[in-house]
Amino acid sequence: MTKDDRKDPHNERQMWWWLGYFLFGIHIVAFVMIYAVTHAPK
Repeated sequence: MTKDDRKDPHNERQMWWWLGYFLFGIHIVAFVMIYAVTHAPK
């Protein structure tokens, strides 16, 4: 690893994985909340 190696593809890939899991998690939480609200006992 040298200081000239500014753009590290590994770190960029890691960021994309994190972003993907983050968005996926948000959708899971949203669907669970919607399901809980629509199927709440009257």
